[in-house]
Formats: sequence, structure tokens, C-alpha cells
Amino acid sequence: MSKDFNQVWENCLSVIKDNVSLQSFKTWFEPITPLKLSNNVLTIQVPSQFFYEWLEEHYISLLRKTIKKELGVDGKLEYSIIMENSVHNPKPYTVKIPTTNRQALKNEPVSVPIDVNGEKGIKNPFIIPGLKKVNIDSQLNPNYSFENFIEGDCNRLARSAGYAVAKNPGGTAFNPLLIYGGVGLGKTHLVHAIGIEIKNNHPNKTVLYVSSEKFTQQFIDAVRNNNQNDFIHFYQMIDVLIIDDVQFFSGKEKTQDVFFHIFNHLHQTGKQIILTSDKAPVELQGMEQRLLSRFKWGLSADLQNPGLETRIAILETKMYNEGLELPKEVVEYLAYSITTNIRELEGALISLLAQSSLNKKAVTLDLAKQMIDKFVKNTAREVSIDYIQKVVCDYFDLPIELLKSKTRKREVVQARQIAMFFAKKMTKSSLANIGMHCGGKDHATVLHACKTVNNLIDTDKRFRGYITDLEKKISIQ
Repeated sequence: MSKDFNQVWENCLSVIKDNVSLQSFKTWFEPITPLKLSNNVLTIQVPSQFFYEWLEEHYISLLRKTIKKELGVDGKLEYSIIMENSVHNPKPYTVKIPTTNRQALKNEPVSVPIDVNGEKGIKNPFIIPGLKKVNIDSQLNPNYSFENFIEGDCNRLARSAGYAVAKNPGGTAFNPLLIYGGVGLGKTHLVHAIGIEIKNNHPNKTVLYVSSEKFTQQFIDAVRNNNQNDFIHFYQMIDVLIIDDVQFFSGKEKTQDVFFHIFNHLHQTGKQIILTSDKAPVELQGMEQRLLSRFKWGLSADLQNPGLETRIAILETKMYNEGLELPKEVVEYLAYSITTNIRELEGALISLLAQSSLNKKAVTLDLAKQMIDKFVKNTAREVSIDYIQKVVCDYFDLPIELLKSKTRKREVVQARQIAMFFAKKMTKSSLANIGMHCGGKDHATVLHACKTVNNLIDTDKRFRGYITDLEKKISIQ
């Protein structure tokens, strides 16, 4: 039986009333109006942006607990905010924004040895004279969560491995977990998400994210101040150590040496190590062999360029989190135009919105085309295999999943061969890569497809018309 949204909110209010002062309740909770309950998401309307920000800052923990109590662990909250409009259109409008649902990412204080008596001389290293608590900032970004990380074929292995590590840090075979891939594909986002999930599941674990550059700089400072031992001891206390961009350790022998000892200690004591790199371990130059062999010890998972569906999903999630609405054709155009880099994709969306708001223009397909020409001209002209497949499938009215399947139906085989033909002609992709995108075929199948299409162009007038039409459609960007 579906729950009534008014009743759910009334139940939430009765709990909230017991946990806040009467004045706060009247000020911040009475003006809220429940709107709907759909898919375990309760939508509430608040009077202003400031109202929403105040609730998120001061009452997020209480709201989260009450929603979970009423709707279960999958229960979520969404705000509908009444916004004041411009002078040209005085009517107010509403935007929908999901709750941030953030928890504090603070680490528990860690015990470190200190010399209580101040005695000099030889000390037994296994005896701790005294203890003091040290607070360690996790350096995690709460925006980079698993909820905001879109799963696709390009990242499924890395994400699944990361999630397994987050459930049981140091207790899986994925230690170390090395995530590698090109620029802007989500390596940093994923390792932050793992760290955040570990903090949610194991609040007592000490998690630390550090870039390789910062690690190196800290080590240089430690050498300069003659306290390398303190530096090593600090890192040996960490339960989950996340090092970003380890390729920058290349050529830095002393840094590699100290990291080797820290790595050994953490690994032997069952602590979790998570690394990122822009290259696979075998391609890393200037690394000591003993360190490289340890990088290969656990799991190396790669992040690839996102497919079309993944890119559209990324843009839609970004828009949802920001409370934005854009025409579908604009979103698709951005996803078709920028194929290689998620960071560029999100940057293009932000640039488009800036163009729209600063120049007071509505977001249209023409505006998107102008913006792409100005900001990402090189990538805009790049035709992707995904785009070719989409155009071919639309032309023959076939679902794209059917094109990538193993079926041998004549019309599907023909559409698949045409997609392979255009992919070879219009992209720089290898034959093997084209085959992989078209249902896991090998390079010989792609060559055969191209030969078949060329023969049909020469002999079949109707087929030649298909190719001419499709070439025009694919070329229009």
C-alpha cells in the first residue's frame, strides 16, 4: 500500500518537534509544504533558496534520520524551491534540488607516541611512553560520492572493485587497488567516493587522501627539518591511504624509497592502499621495480572513455543535482560533441549556462552549437563510434542494443556492417576497437563488413541511397 505524502510529512514533523526548540520548529519547519511522494522520494516545498541552504546546513542529520525512519533506508528527500524571477517575468518559478545527504567526513583522533618524561638516551621502540590524540583531516571532497558517480561499461570493473573495498577495507584481495585511465575520466572522483563510503561504513577508520605532489613536498620538508621518522610514523598510522597520480613519483628515488617502506608496513598490517595513475603499471617509466611489482600486487582497473548513454546520464545527473532543466536535444548535442573527457563535458554544460544567463538568452540548440564552436572546437568535430551507431539505428528504426547483440537477422547484420563501414571511414579508431563497440567482433569481421558495404554500393542502387543519406546525417554536427 502506497503511503500518503501528507501523512509521511506529519509523522516526520512529530519526530522533529521533539528534537528542536519550539521557536526553530515554527521558523524552519512549519512553513514547509509536502508536495508528493514518488519512488520513495518525498518532495517538500520551501519558500526560498536561503531556507533550503539553512535546512541543509543545520538540520540535514535530523531530516535524514526522520526520512529513513518513515520511508526505510532507500528513502530520500527532494526540495522544490520557490525562486524570484527577473524583472521581465515577475512570476516566481520553482526548481527541484535533491538533498546533499552529507555526513561528516571527520576522522576519529589517532593515538601517537610522545615522550612524557623528556628523557634523552636510548629508548625501547616497542614501548610507548605516553599517548596523545591527533586529529587527521581526511581531505575528502563530499561532492565526489558514489551517488554522483555514473556507472557504465567504461568504468564498471573499477567501480565494483571500489565498492567492494569500501565495504571491507584491507579485507579483500584488491589491496592495493590501482585505478588508471586518461585525463578527466573520473579517477579522482572514484577514489574520493571509496573514501567517503568507507567513512560511512566504518567511522572509526582513519582515511587520508593525498596527491602524490603533496606527499613529495611533505617528504622534502621532513628531510629539510630532519624529522623523516615522524613523517613515516604518521603515514603508518593511517587505516586507508589514498594516493592520487602516483605517476608523478617517477624519477624521485628518495620519495619512492620512503613510500616503499610505508606501503610495506600498511600492507603487512592489513591496511588498505588505493592508488590512481594516468598509465597502466607496465607503462610507468622511472619507477623502481620493487615498487612497480607492489602496484601490480592487488587489482589494476582501468577507466575508459564513456559511451554515449553514460555521457548523457552524466549530464542529466549534473543538471538534477544543480536543479537545472535543459532541452533534450541540447543535452544530446553536448554528449555527441564531446566524447573523450568527462571534465570537458561538465565544463561545456557550465559554459552553456553561463552564456545563457549572462547574455540573457534561452538555452537552445543554436546557442549550444555556438558555444561548442568557441570553447571545444577540436572535440566538436570529432565523430564518435557511438554517434555513428545512434544515427544508423535511428535511420533503420532499430534499438541500439540489438545492433550490439549477437543476432544474425539480416536487417540487423546490414545495419551493423554499415556502422562498421562509417566508423572505419570517419574515426581514427582501430579495427579491433570498432569491432568491440559493435558487439565484441574481431578486426577480420570489420574488414569483411567494409568490403561487403563497398560491393553493395557498387551493385545496389537502393543501398547506395542509404549510404548517401547516412553520410549526410552523420556529417551534420
